[in-house]
Amino acid sequence: MLMLIKRWMAVPLLLISSLTLAAEYEAGVNYDVLADPVPVMADGKVHVEEAFWYGCPHCFHLDESLSQWVSSLPADVEFTRVPAMFGRAWVSHAQLYYVADVLGILDKVHTPIFRAIHLEKQRLLDKDDQRDFLVKHGGITAEQFDKAYDNFAVKSRMSQADKRIRSFKISGVPALIVDGKYVVSASTAGGQDKMTAVVDFLIEKERAAK
Repeated sequence: MLMLIKRWMAVPLLLISSLTLAAEYEAGVNYDVLADPVPVMADGKVHVEEAFWYGCPHCFHLDESLSQWVSSLPADVEFTRVPAMFGRAWVSHAQLYYVADVLGILDKVHTPIFRAIHLEKQRLLDKDDQRDFLVKHGGITAEQFDKAYDNFAVKSRMSQADKRIRSFKISGVPALIVDGKYVVSASTAGGQDKMTAVVDFLIEKERAAK
């Protein structure tokens, strides 16, 4: 009898806990809702995108914890980085990002690029510096870099990224976008350390809707 009473008492507590979790994050407060959702691939997955810039100190400080969070994502969540291009330096770093991507060395050099810019004070803005860096840290040849630098695939990905960033209606980085519908920033989440918690909530929201 005592066991039954405990179980009955547990039910309301579970309901209260669920309601608290559901009310924990609010649209327009903890995250923004895009009036015009940006299409994502219709593959049944929940898509999370990070709008970032290598020159942004806030993006650098977020990157380590974000990378750890990404490494633990389930198979039905797809994560992609999208470099923002709000100025010349941003464009140059976006090109560096996509050159590394096309060459298949992005995972190897992504964090070193951040560290070089923010800890070693390397700007990595011009072609020669970028070439030297990727040759040293990415294990490629100078010829491979030069071939990829003006590659159509690089230019195409940069163009697509720029259009996507502008569709997100953001004015700063870092920002996390869930399924092309919801935008989470440090200011809406209440701090960078809370951004992924809000995204987790939105992932569950989208997963339930699929």
